[in-house]
Amino acid sequence: MKWSEIMIHTANEAVDPISNILYEAGAGGIVIEDSNELLKEHEDKFGEIYELDPDDFPEEGVIIKAYLPVNSFLGETVEEIKQSITNLTTFDIDIGPNKVTISEVHEEEWATAWKKYYNPVKISEKFTIVPTWENYHPVSSDELIIELDPGMAFGTGTHPTTVMCIQALERTVKPGDKVIDVGTGSGVLSIAAALLGAKEVTAFDLDEVAVHSARLNVKLNKVQDRVRVSQNDLLRGVDGQADVVVSNILAEIIVKITEDAANVVKPGGFFITSGIIKQKKELVKDALMTAQFTIEETLVMEDWVAFIAKRR
Repeated sequence: MKWSEIMIHTANEAVDPISNILYEAGAGGIVIEDSNELLKEHEDKFGEIYELDPDDFPEEGVIIKAYLPVNSFLGETVEEIKQSITNLTTFDIDIGPNKVTISEVHEEEWATAWKKYYNPVKISEKFTIVPTWENYHPVSSDELIIELDPGMAFGTGTHPTTVMCIQALERTVKPGDKVIDVGTGSGVLSIAAALLGAKEVTAFDLDEVAVHSARLNVKLNKVQDRVRVSQNDLLRGVDGQADVVVSNILAEIIVKITEDAANVVKPGGFFITSGIIKQKKELVKDALMTAQFTIEETLVMEDWVAFIAKRR
């Protein structure tokens, strides 16, 4: 099969929404080349491999490469992608240079290209994210392993917004808790909650492709007895209450669901929010406080913010 590579030069803030746009357009894989990676000090004591070539990265900003099958609808699909990215500015999202280029590649090239960027990564006190093809041995008896295959998932679980969510789950989830994951994507947060002892986890996503991917990852990590993945529009129509609700989505959408979250989270329970660029920190904080939440902890990683909010 022939594939077309669409390459988008954008800003860090736009990586998550653009990635989602590309997957919804039918992308068969995504590679993210972030110039910030060259500035980080990486350790390899957990088995990571960081031998980065500066030629693989842009001088500034982020390059997102996605792969679309070459067919009669390709031109129309690309135009829809461009328009959707441009529309992100209506949400006050910085899309950077927004330079889009197209080229043709062979399937073998993109099918393995991203693997050099994805190795076992310890992301918190307890959790290590491991690609399915790696033979990884835990370094401690209480280490929790989440296996992911980015070939079928939305992300590798190592983005700052996801890492902060998992760290927040460690601080809040207790054995026997009920957890709701809003906008589950790859399902990694639901898997983490189950491994932390939650007895019942409900994962929602509006995108049927994400629902399918999350179900595969849930089964891969053998937590399907505790995690139920369903297609749903955020918290719309959700009955009952949860001890913890976690949502790693755009700040503007978090603001819209704070009242719904207040109705779902038990008094004394927690609402974990991430996906918040620093410029939107106060916007989300104000919405949470208005909706009967108290900010218990603020997590910051790179340009991103996450809140652990407690229901009053």
